[in-house]
Amino acid sequence: MSAKLLFAPVAYSRYEEEQTLPKKFVRLLEQSGLDKKVAGKTVAIKMHVGDGTNYSTIPAVFVRELVEYVKKSGGNCYLTDHYVHTRHPENRGYTESALGAPILEACAFTGKYVYTKEVDYKTFKHVDIAGLIHDADFLIDFSHVKGHGACGFGGACKNIAMGCVTDRTRHEQHGLEGGLVWDKDLCVHCGQCISACNHHANEFNDEDEYEVNYHHCTLCQHCAKVCPVGAITLDSHNYTDFQHGLALCTKTVLEKFLPDNVYYINVMLNITALCDCWGLTTPSLVPDIGILAGNDMVAIERASLDMIKYEDLIKVGVPQGMELGKSGHLFERLHGKNPFTQLDELVGQGLGRQEYELVNVD
Repeated sequence: MSAKLLFAPVAYSRYEEEQTLPKKFVRLLEQSGLDKKVAGKTVAIKMHVGDGTNYSTIPAVFVRELVEYVKKSGGNCYLTDHYVHTRHPENRGYTESALGAPILEACAFTGKYVYTKEVDYKTFKHVDIAGLIHDADFLIDFSHVKGHGACGFGGACKNIAMGCVTDRTRHEQHGLEGGLVWDKDLCVHCGQCISACNHHANEFNDEDEYEVNYHHCTLCQHCAKVCPVGAITLDSHNYTDFQHGLALCTKTVLEKFLPDNVYYINVMLNITALCDCWGLTTPSLVPDIGILAGNDMVAIERASLDMIKYEDLIKVGVPQGMELGKSGHLFERLHGKNPFTQLDELVGQGLGRQEYELVNVD
């Protein structure tokens, strides 16, 4: 059975305000049934507030429309993310006066307001759920879809798995990354692996040990191929451990909420190569698409990926001189990770289905 998703396309046919995406977004919300779901509830709107000189986060006009709709429907809402007080969301127009709701630190100012749930997956042991996420009656997962160096892409799942938890949990999840194995006994420290990396993803640390930043790494294996002594080899798991960790963390966070008390909104504007946490904005990879919304996380992620096509690539969105992969999704060609693996892991955790039906909001 397919999940029904509402889709407000950015495409328009007339020069009229009602044809613009903010107005379509309002109509999408009116068709969503959210009014009855949020009435009388405390609503956490989880979004990424960006950082540095980033200007590609969700435009403030859409945040304002969502806040106004929740409040009009009788919900008591707040916006939340981690590191809010150091990321200066006001630089991107995110202020209480502009948006109509407070922007709060999910784990409180000290970062210690958490509820810990234990898990057991390799090195991943603790899901420290941010207090203001855990204590909410209702969660709106308001995500900006973009590429991501570690997990292929960032959408609804990443917004929860990395955004609703503490540094300890993020660290344990990133500890699942891998793919390359270094044999220190074979290594002669010639440095050819460093110069062969087009993505500046590797280095020898102060202890002369080989390290890989898997956020940058695309598993192109240039380092392994140029090593004259075979000191670098490819592991077999191909990032599935990290994707599994994301799905497990997401499930653990969502277990606090009744199934009908979570709603997903994916914003597909300014679709860039990197996560908004980088504190910078690169040109878009593809033209703006629109906004998707629904109750099924997996379906909304699948629909988002299906709409982002390699055939629509805007070449300036890719770093000059970088050679994309020859096959797979655009994000896989860019980052070397299959984004659909994340969806398979979410399905495995019982978090939704990949089949969907689009309902256009004109």
